[in-house]
Amino acid sequence: MIVATFNINGVKARMGALTDWLQEAQPDVALLQEIKSVDDAFPSEHFGNLGYNVAVHGEKGFNGVAILSKLQIEDVQRGLPGDPNDSQARWIEATVVNRRAIRVCGLYLPNGNPVPGPKYQYKIAWMERLRHRAQELLDREEPALMAGDYNVIPQAEDAAQPQVWESDALYLQETRDAFRRIVNLGFTEAFRSKVQSPENYTFWDYQGGARRRNNGIRIDHFLLSPQAADMMTDCRIDEHIRDRVKPSDHVPVVIELDA
Repeated sequence: MIVATFNINGVKARMGALTDWLQEAQPDVALLQEIKSVDDAFPSEHFGNLGYNVAVHGEKGFNGVAILSKLQIEDVQRGLPGDPNDSQARWIEATVVNRRAIRVCGLYLPNGNPVPGPKYQYKIAWMERLRHRAQELLDREEPALMAGDYNVIPQAEDAAQPQVWESDALYLQETRDAFRRIVNLGFTEAFRSKVQSPENYTFWDYQGGARRRNNGIRIDHFLLSPQAADMMTDCRIDEHIRDRVKPSDHVPVVIELDA
């Protein structure tokens, strides 16, 4: 079973690139972020023609998350619990069933800049809500994963120039500590469980020749419950997608599960 996460930076702007990648990689489940579309305007019929069931939690012009699944999508939950006044579309979860049922959660964690300020306060509060939801998922003792654009650079080797990010919300010690508290509940960070080397990135800015110079950061992650981690056989970054026509500034992260 192949599961992927992909911040596409606008579903309408990336339809060609996204379609080509789906047909090439053939993920069973794709968790999308930053779709920048309301639910009704999301091209569900197009993805249905490619063999995917669709669940969307959209927002006009900003944010937005979606699940594309060749498997039946069940028990969809939209919005991260913990703040009924939070209207930003950043969380969607559902159960997909292959040989085993897996709870898949797609997230677009707040950027948090500028620092200090209300946007950073929102980021840290959101991460605390995420920690609570993560614990609830673990308490179920079932296969579960949380994947998406975390807007967190976990370690120095996850940035080509970590010194540039020292005062940025993505790399502040408080941000990294909040991320580590979630992982330390008992999750496996999929990519780092397979690859420890530096210079593996998932995002390159459009400006300043960042991709050409490989001036990237790794901010898109899979966190797996112990039951899901036991199923994982591989994890990779589809870095080559960044070099195609009209790409997103992110690339997909893909895991394979024996499920």
